[in-house]
Amino acid sequence: MMDIIFMVLSLFAIGGALGMVLFHQPVHSALSLIVTIIALAGIFALLSASFLFMVQIIVYAGAIITLLIFIIMFLNVKESNLPKEPYKNITLFFGAIALLPVNFLILRAFLKLPMAHASLASDFGTIKALGMELFETWLLPFELISILLLVALIGGVVFGRKEEEA
Repeated sequence: MMDIIFMVLSLFAIGGALGMVLFHQPVHSALSLIVTIIALAGIFALLSASFLFMVQIIVYAGAIITLLIFIIMFLNVKESNLPKEPYKNITLFFGAIALLPVNFLILRAFLKLPMAHASLASDFGTIKALGMELFETWLLPFELISILLLVALIGGVVFGRKEEEA
C-alpha cells in the first residue's frame, strides 16, 4: 500500500513539475508548483519526516507560493505579452525522444529495487536529528551557502541601484 501511495505522489510531483514548465500562464505554473510541493510533502510524510513535511506545507506551499501568486497577480502578466514559441511542440517531441533511453534506464533501475523498506532510525525526520546532522556533518557547506546567498543578495541590491540611477 505504501508503495502505491509513493508512486501516486511521485506521479503528482512529476506531473506538477511538467505543468510548471509547460503551461503558458504564470498563474497556472504557480498552481502546478503547489501540486509539486504538496506531493513532495506527502513523500516526506511517508518517510516519517514530520518536521520536513510541516516545513514543506507551511513555509513553501503556504507562504512562498502565496507570495509568488500575489506577485504574479500584481504584475498582471497576459499571454499576449509572453514571448512567442513557434517550435515548442517540435522541441518537446525531440526532447522526449532524446530522454527515452534515460527513462528506460530509470525504470529498469526502479524495477530492480527491493520493495522492502529500509529500517529508519527512531528519530529520523525530527527537528533534533535534522539540526544535529546539519550542524555537525554539514556545518561548513551550510555556512558557505549562507555566505553565497548573502553575496548574491548584496549583488542584487548593487545591480538594482545602478539601474535606478541610470
